[in-house]
Amino acid sequence: METVIPCVLMRGGTSRGPFFLGDWLPADPAERDRLLLLAMGSPHALQVDGLGGGNSLTSKVAIVSRSSRDDCDIDYLFAQVSVDRASVDTRPNCGNMLSGAAPFAIDEGLIAARDGMTAVRVHNVNTGAVIEAVVQTPGGRITYEGDTRIDGVPGTAAPVRLNFQDAWGAVTGRLFPTGNRLEMIEGLPVTLIDAAMPMVLMRAEDFGLRGDETAAQLDGNAVLLERIARIRLEAGARMGLGDVSNSVIPKPVLLAPGDNSASIRSRYFTPHACHRSHAATGAVGVASAFFMPDTVAHLCGGPEVQDGYRTVRIEHPSGGMDIDVALDVSSGLVRAAGLVRTARKIMKGMLYVPGQYQISGQLLQREAA
Repeated sequence: METVIPCVLMRGGTSRGPFFLGDWLPADPAERDRLLLLAMGSPHALQVDGLGGGNSLTSKVAIVSRSSRDDCDIDYLFAQVSVDRASVDTRPNCGNMLSGAAPFAIDEGLIAARDGMTAVRVHNVNTGAVIEAVVQTPGGRITYEGDTRIDGVPGTAAPVRLNFQDAWGAVTGRLFPTGNRLEMIEGLPVTLIDAAMPMVLMRAEDFGLRGDETAAQLDGNAVLLERIARIRLEAGARMGLGDVSNSVIPKPVLLAPGDNSASIRSRYFTPHACHRSHAATGAVGVASAFFMPDTVAHLCGGPEVQDGYRTVRIEHPSGGMDIDVALDVSSGLVRAAGLVRTARKIMKGMLYVPGQYQISGQLLQREAA
């Protein structure tokens, strides 16, 4: 027997994966995760028997539903499906996949679009944070076509503006989970921060690096990866996340001064390999730390604290990403941050998964051919 369910394959930012409505999947989390592993073809290095692309950036899933909160339009649950392990992690958020959530919800009739632009309040189920996604809806219909270009993606598409306003400490409960902006792990200064994504920020120079290395160069440095892995495990314990051996958070990030005073170089790990561009949530966290004194990021050329929005360019292996950050002068903490992504609907069809799964009270199955 096999289960047959609807599925929409989408690119969100620099990531790609299937999007599902919540009632297309099993309600039981364990059963849902078993289905997602089969759907993506994990564990297998190439994910040849599923939708995955053999890379963490193309092994992601978005699950969207009408919101359970009165102050939001939709719920968005992100799932990171491991490529080479039978693991599905729903603890982190993914801002790149998030950029496809509002267009998908409008396409599937969860919410009505306005003429011109539509602002959608998205409840990220993973972290509890609320993000405003502003999408292009000329004539009251979602469009994916436009002139916006983002580094790491060929061509252009319609812009999707993501505004983060309460993502600070969403996972651990505190922006700086240990109460410190700077501390030592294995003799190196680090910043443990929970700003849109739990991360451990480190200086590239402390590893003998410039910070402009390619992802392939970093991934080929076994000694570097082993040390980063040890630091990440200790960081996870200090941040109250427990044993993070089987979790993708916190994310390790190597930082260095950018090409000018309004930029910073960032090499973001996912967490066991370097991102070919950069996670959107990770960029928000790096940008936030850049403007907050006494953090590793601020030591890489961060400016003096000023009120209002300021922009920093995150330089990543595929180019750059501009983040707008609003700082509260009295506390020296971030109030809000925003960035622009794009999304594209690639295909919609029926997904065939071996086995029987209970979905919305009905068993959807067919005889295997």
